[in-house]
Amino acid sequence: MDIMDQIKEQIEANNIILYMKGSPNAPQCGFSARTVEALMNCGERFAYVDILSNPEIRANLPRYGNWPTFPQLWVKGELIGGCDIVTEMHAKGELLPLIKEAAAG
Repeated sequence: MDIMDQIKEQIEANNIILYMKGSPNAPQCGFSARTVEALMNCGERFAYVDILSNPEIRANLPRYGNWPTFPQLWVKGELIGGCDIVTEMHAKGELLPLIKEAAAG
């Protein structure tokens, strides 16, 4: 499967997916750690892809979403953004309803 098709399939198959460095239990950078913390505070399960162990995804996801940095949060097929956007949305109370709605299906 082409890497772009694989990325598309991952995003379409998961209502909430985070592309990050490391895993939610062991983030490998501060930006990923802060993003995971905001997501976990929403209390819903989410998928993740460790871009450090998936170099093809790491190399191609920025082209797919036209977003150069990691982490990247995708909700219902839409790129929400990276650490700054996610933590800002969490602080404003905008992240919780978005994540709850996505988790509900």
